[in-house]
Amino acid sequence: MASTCPIPTESGRTAPHPPLAGWAGPFFCKRTKIDRDKRLQLETRLIDTISSTIASKIRYIGALGARVICDNIPGLVSRQRQLCQRYPDIMRSVGEGAREWIRECQHQFRHHRWNCTTLDRDHTVFGRVMLRSSREAAFVYAISSAGVVHAITRACSQGELSVCSCDPYTRGRHHDQRGDFDWGGCSDNIHYGVRFAKAFVDAKEKRLKDARALMNLHNNRCGRTAVRRFLKLECKCHGVSGSCTLRTCWRALSDFRRTGDYLRRRYDGAVQVTATQDGANFTAARQGYRRATRTDLVYFDNSPDYCVLDKAAGSLGTAGRVCSKTSKGTDGCEIMCCGRGYDTTRVTRVTQCECKFHWCCAVRCKECRNTVDVHTCKAPKKAEWLDQT
Repeated sequence: MASTCPIPTESGRTAPHPPLAGWAGPFFCKRTKIDRDKRLQLETRLIDTISSTIASKIRYIGALGARVICDNIPGLVSRQRQLCQRYPDIMRSVGEGAREWIRECQHQFRHHRWNCTTLDRDHTVFGRVMLRSSREAAFVYAISSAGVVHAITRACSQGELSVCSCDPYTRGRHHDQRGDFDWGGCSDNIHYGVRFAKAFVDAKEKRLKDARALMNLHNNRCGRTAVRRFLKLECKCHGVSGSCTLRTCWRALSDFRRTGDYLRRRYDGAVQVTATQDGANFTAARQGYRRATRTDLVYFDNSPDYCVLDKAAGSLGTAGRVCSKTSKGTDGCEIMCCGRGYDTTRVTRVTQCECKFHWCCAVRCKECRNTVDVHTCKAPKKAEWLDQT
């Protein structure tokens, strides 16, 4: 069982620049062979440790010093370590952002062959699938960058960070389609969140001047702008009987789910590109393809089909995945199982039902038993599996 990090490339050497997910922390450096039935529980525990581990390390900064803590987080480049040492309290927010975007990634792809599965103790979080310049890599870079912006912006407004607070630029009077209003309250400081995320997350790619770094920087920017796109205006009315003759308004972050939904749509419409000869821009991969805009996710390589276990491509396969017998979509057994068929197991589930409120003060429920059929994808034939490993 391998125990060294980072993941080697085909040549046995370390990848030239591990994917953005590498800064998530030192929690994924050793693969563990586990039962698929327990995978979901393990993933949940792994995700929960991301922020809690970073937070626990930061509590000991007074004794050990920020330098020691930051030097022991694998995957960081020199500039990221400097920022970590200079702003140790922000790293707690980075950890919270990592937990949030991993959960969102798994929600968005829960019905797909590639379902954003994390790997135990692998500092790149998703393993070798991130070495390919695919749509999936493009989405991960974008959603992770967005998660950092969202978490830091929220922490600023909630007074959790000493270096930032509410947005200082929302002052005075302004107007919208409903009329004039006064800026007030505490607007979320998106400016600081974007600025720090750009400095921290982009630092790894700015060291390199190759096509993959250009792709990563583009998708990082898409993630940051996606969070800004869904800032909302919240207002409070003042006047007789709430007549709203005067309004006080502030800008607030939307739920991160809106950012995830938007980036998922960008994933579906991602543009395949190639780098120009000078390496400074992109061009369409084929004649007749549309050009990528600043809001498009971009990628170079076609994705594997993720049907079978393929260690080289980072595919875990779909054997054992739950599918829907009746669905015609990506969660249907025909697509999810890649035509291999599925097994059916009858399962009895116990849920709470017929809940009633009793004065005072308790809610009492009955236990209801429901028997359902659970369909799971068959494993590929042995010869087919061996061809991919």
